[in-house]
Amino acid sequence: MDNKDTSKPRRPLPTPGAVPSQRPNTPVPGSLNSATVAPASFYGTPKSAVPPTRSQTLGSNFTTYIPPNEPPPYRSSSATGFREPELVTEEPTPELNSWKASSDTVPSYWSNDTWEETWEQDAAKAVANEAWQTPRENFEEYDPMAFIHTSKSSVDVTIDGRGDYEEKHWWDPALRDKEMRPGPGMIPTMLAQELHDPDHSLFSVHVSNPDNTKAANILPAIPLLPSTLTDTSSDPQTSSSPARNAWASSASSASQSSSTPPATSTTAPAPPPPTDSDVRTAVPHPNAYYCPKENGWVILSWKNSSVSPPYATSFKVSRHQPLPDQERRRRRPSCLEYGLSGAANKTHHFHKYEKAVDSHKLTPPFRMEEWEVTESVKQRRRAQTINEDIDIEQMDPKDLDSLSEVDGSVEQEGRLLDLYICCQCSLYCVASGVIPGVIPRKCFDEFIRDKRNSPPLGKSGEIAVYEAIDTIIRIIENKLWKGENRLLRTDRPQFQFKLGWSSNVKRTLEVLGFTEEIFENQPALRPPPTDLASTVGRMNRRRLLRAWVEVSAWVADFKRLNASQFKDIPEKKASCVQIENAREMYQTALGAHPDQIPRGELSGTLLQTVQLSQLHGQDWQNLGLTPMSYSSELLAFAYYAQVRCDPAKTVEYFTSFSNIVGVMQSFRGCPQSLLEILATERSRGRFTLQDLNRAATILGLGENNLLSVEYNEADVPEEFLENAWKACVKRSWREPEAGAEMLRSANEAFRILAEARGSESLMRVWESGKSRVMTPEKAYDTLEVPKDTDEYMLITVYNMRMDESPSQFEKMKEAMTIIAEVRDSERLRQFLELGRDPGDIIEPTRPDLPRGLNQLGNTCYLNSLLQYFYTIKDLREAVIPMSKLDLKSVEDEKLTDDDLKRHRVGGRLVTRREIVRSKKFINQLAELFFNLEYAEAAAVTPSIDLAKLALVTSRDEEEDEADKGGTDSSNDTDATLVDDAPPRAAAADTSTENPRSPTLSPNSVLGKRSRDVDLRQPSVMDLDSPATFPSSPTREDFPSSPSRLSDSPPPLMSPDSPPRMPEASGSGSSAQVDVEMVDATSVKPPPLPPRKANQTSDSVMMFGKQHDVAECMDNCMFQIETALLKFDGVSESQGESSDKTSVVKRLFYGKLRQRLTGPQPSRSSVHEKEDLFSHLPVNVTNDGVDIYDGLSGYFDDVVEFNGEKRRMEVSLVDLPPVLQIQLQRVQFNRETLQPYKSQAYVKFGETIYMDRFMDNADPEKKARSKLIQGRLNYNRERTRLLLEGKDSVSFLTALEHTAAFVKKLGPDVDTVDDELRSALDDEQQMLKDEIDSFRTQADELKEQLEAVWRDNTEIPYELTSVFIHRGSTPSFGHYFFYSRHLPDQPDSWFKYNDSDVTVVPKEEVLADTTGSTANPYLLVFARKGSEVVDTVKRFDALSFEDS
Repeated sequence: MDNKDTSKPRRPLPTPGAVPSQRPNTPVPGSLNSATVAPASFYGTPKSAVPPTRSQTLGSNFTTYIPPNEPPPYRSSSATGFREPELVTEEPTPELNSWKASSDTVPSYWSNDTWEETWEQDAAKAVANEAWQTPRENFEEYDPMAFIHTSKSSVDVTIDGRGDYEEKHWWDPALRDKEMRPGPGMIPTMLAQELHDPDHSLFSVHVSNPDNTKAANILPAIPLLPSTLTDTSSDPQTSSSPARNAWASSASSASQSSSTPPATSTTAPAPPPPTDSDVRTAVPHPNAYYCPKENGWVILSWKNSSVSPPYATSFKVSRHQPLPDQERRRRRPSCLEYGLSGAANKTHHFHKYEKAVDSHKLTPPFRMEEWEVTESVKQRRRAQTINEDIDIEQMDPKDLDSLSEVDGSVEQEGRLLDLYICCQCSLYCVASGVIPGVIPRKCFDEFIRDKRNSPPLGKSGEIAVYEAIDTIIRIIENKLWKGENRLLRTDRPQFQFKLGWSSNVKRTLEVLGFTEEIFENQPALRPPPTDLASTVGRMNRRRLLRAWVEVSAWVADFKRLNASQFKDIPEKKASCVQIENAREMYQTALGAHPDQIPRGELSGTLLQTVQLSQLHGQDWQNLGLTPMSYSSELLAFAYYAQVRCDPAKTVEYFTSFSNIVGVMQSFRGCPQSLLEILATERSRGRFTLQDLNRAATILGLGENNLLSVEYNEADVPEEFLENAWKACVKRSWREPEAGAEMLRSANEAFRILAEARGSESLMRVWESGKSRVMTPEKAYDTLEVPKDTDEYMLITVYNMRMDESPSQFEKMKEAMTIIAEVRDSERLRQFLELGRDPGDIIEPTRPDLPRGLNQLGNTCYLNSLLQYFYTIKDLREAVIPMSKLDLKSVEDEKLTDDDLKRHRVGGRLVTRREIVRSKKFINQLAELFFNLEYAEAAAVTPSIDLAKLALVTSRDEEEDEADKGGTDSSNDTDATLVDDAPPRAAAADTSTENPRSPTLSPNSVLGKRSRDVDLRQPSVMDLDSPATFPSSPTREDFPSSPSRLSDSPPPLMSPDSPPRMPEASGSGSSAQVDVEMVDATSVKPPPLPPRKANQTSDSVMMFGKQHDVAECMDNCMFQIETALLKFDGVSESQGESSDKTSVVKRLFYGKLRQRLTGPQPSRSSVHEKEDLFSHLPVNVTNDGVDIYDGLSGYFDDVVEFNGEKRRMEVSLVDLPPVLQIQLQRVQFNRETLQPYKSQAYVKFGETIYMDRFMDNADPEKKARSKLIQGRLNYNRERTRLLLEGKDSVSFLTALEHTAAFVKKLGPDVDTVDDELRSALDDEQQMLKDEIDSFRTQADELKEQLEAVWRDNTEIPYELTSVFIHRGSTPSFGHYFFYSRHLPDQPDSWFKYNDSDVTVVPKEEVLADTTGSTANPYLLVFARKGSEVVDTVKRFDALSFEDS
């Protein structure tokens, strides 16, 4: 059809790549001083230029634009007619071919000489400033004009402004500060999403004035009451305040000048209907676009201009990213065209500056209306920004400025808008957030929801919504155009049918200014005053007009979305408010139109993967790109643009680019061009965040790595990082095969970390160090010496080479330096520094490292024990003060029998002799502790007296003195006869009657062995000392009960040697006889020749009659507890409770309950008993168990009692702060009648939870776990039996050997046939299947067992110490122990190996020891939070000097 027949004129279609015209003139400095555009002419004439021909093949989304021959004026002193921009509707338009237009048809309003002059001046200025960048100094290979050239790359990407030097030195902060790049940016498609929610649509709103003649004949939509009241001014003034919004100022003044009633009138006539200007300017701003979803407005404005936008005052003084360089932007009017500087860019690259533009400086300015100010003031009052007691509702709107501008810093500023500037051309965009409509969105949404969910009978939800909104529109129109001031009756049928009366309806109408009144006992609504004579009336008038436009625009969009619901409903009248989707217009202006940036290249599974992955979604956002607008060239452009404009985050951008390319590679859809870019960037030294983490790991950084230091740029100094690199280089020299690769990796890792930190000093170190190519092999070749040459000979040869070839000084010195580093030789380092041989150097021990203990003989287990005691804080603090003890006064101290009877240690009274001996021991121990804290040497030697007192008990001394012919018993009294234990001779005859082993004291930490010196085999120790390994003790049984271990070995002692009672120590009770064990011997050795009394010395006694670890620990703890007894002013009752208050009992002793039940439990068959314990034993026999399995066997077992089987159940009543768990590795072979050491691996971790073993544990869980544990034990025992057999011969091995033997016989043997061979094979397979089945069931049962107690974690204990015995037999081996570095470094451990103390990782402590002879035999745990362990207690001289 012809253009003249169209319903309204159309605008020229924009050309892709060019910026379309916009309704208003966008922000211009000083615009407030320019002439105001007349409202009547703002929207232009009703006729417009004929649009150009539109291609029919490009679809409805393609628009073309004819650029003007001359650019439009930037600023003009005269008001120019302006036409509302119009968009082609989305419906198909097959008549487009009939549109004809000349290519040179240009609207007249584009022609202006002023614009041309401005452009020519700007262009001339740009040319004059070609050399705007100052030359750099000391920058190599720098091209000062590189920014105007397309960066050379193997991949052709259209982008300018890149500089090779700047990108290569992206890490340099000084260079970044000089270049002042604008920071991260985004391409147009991301900007289009940033401007407004992409799921919401923005619409241009076209408003026309309703026909007053037709409107007068329209019947009212709802019933009205006659009223004698007319609009009266609430303000007696006849003068009106100007409109707050400059956009509406002329309309208001025009209406006021023609319609204001005389001041003397008492009853004002009805106000005139809104004029065309009033209606058009009801839109908040010419650049405002309506969003139906938000029921609000968004201001969007864009412009190509070489002049900066009008920045807000607050923005100028704020901290923000640097603005793009204006000189560069002036060189190119548009990124999408070729300009003065040559090749164009792929697209725009926008940078966001929040709150940068003042809305008061827009053209025309945008100001908040009075009702918006009122709401803003209310919100600020709620936030307590305004504290004055002011009645806002009663204030004149013209006085609201005084409240809205309380803060003087923003007194001259309006709403602050966001600014988006393209760094490559003169285009920029200004955008606001959502400006709320008159009816708040929450209220409006609730209103719509109520109407949709509760439609009248016979109406659909959509129709009900439409009629309700249309009723509100009619109410507003009747008020504004008909002057209706009568009350609205809410009880009338039409009102109830269309609107109804509810709190939400009431709130909606109150927002519009209506007030509720009661008329005839029914609510009614009073319309707001809209007279022009008062400020309130004028404000209400503008508010109703705005609401009318917004609601009408919402209805237009609602009908468009639900067109099928309204197709059969005739229009009563044409709508005065029309909307057009603005998305195509602003997308084209910004370069985001699908014709400019196509969509959909990324699709299918790859697109779904990208959209579902939050990580990759962040990668796209980092590059300022959207997945839907992906193309390989656009992705490359986005990456290069981000690196160019924000070099500080080059690593992040390359990481995102690499991740995206990696995802595409995994789907085999990655273009070759992107792979080439990735390879090129790698060759330029680019690295990702993952590379950065790997670099730190390569240099040994990390919590669980070599240096045990987590890498953090703020916490790790540069010097530390440099030393870590050098140490890594040295480690590479020590690797003959992988050394070259390690060196390359170390250099690359150091460069990555140096660049990531932006450190110029580290980069200089890297530059100077990376060129060092001499390897250790070449260093030895340079000096012409073999690798095993000692240091003295090396120095000699070096001096000879220097005398022979002085010119080779640098080369020789470098070779010697590398050798010194490879050997880590302080002697060679000092030689190179001093020029002379310093001789042998003993390197000082770290002051913060614990000190070791030198051996006095076969005392490695004593050293471990003493070091262990020192790590326990409370024990150490109790012992150290005893170094000042006066031993002379102790010996002279006379204690009465009553004094001695007040205290018991180990369940018995102590003698004067034992008290004096114990005080000597603790005095020597205190001296040792002092030396461990203050000694500078790497190791400390314990005194002979301390070793003697620790290894030899007081009873042994008495026996030795008796052998010498007597003893001094002057210090002993009858008190020594008062003992809980039976007389020592009482058990003399029991050894021959009972073939089983006597029971052990439950509190002996490790098993005892024979004290008979004559049975001890002499040995010579090389690396491992011949020491007895702890035997397997059992807990204390009930009185006269046999051993609870049915398979315990018989006593290993001479038939004619009487059994020995245990030495009184820290045991809870000494009524039972300890297991006595001698070294493994099958034949009794011949007796030693008699020794003369005068040949016996302390040394012989100590090392010839030493005891195992169990007796040693018991003896030490007994003497510590005895030495700390207090006899002054202690009552008998206090003495009885001393066991509970001593430091030994408090730290190491807990309480358990034993329960012995018969086959048929009854009250008479149940025996219960509570006792103290210092350790928990775990019997170690088989592999495949953990610490929980071992403890379960102790807490629930079957024993013999009075000749019958009884179940022994043990539960914990109270746990000590320090929990010691003994792994009983000494087992007895009944066939060989020899003890042996079990090397089985018992798994344990850093934490153990004791909840399941407590007396108050959940009974139901206990019963369930007991059932599961029984099945688990059966499966494990069955598996063991199938694997080991009855006579230590595996059934499977026997079958295999038999089958192999049968196969060798051949077919000649009559008794062997194929059936036998097949049967043997089937039997083997069946046995293997059965073993696998039992193993699988065991694993499942173990998982079920742990699941029962998984949530019981209220009693945690953390591992603190692990004692190790290395040796294949119980009689020989070496002891050492590990101690956790608590509380400072819980992931670090110390290894105490006599005089050698080293730091080891926790993996070594927790390692699987299967196949090794070095196994744990004692585990020590501390209750979490108890802080009883303080491993390193060293004197800090530096801190002492500072204080």
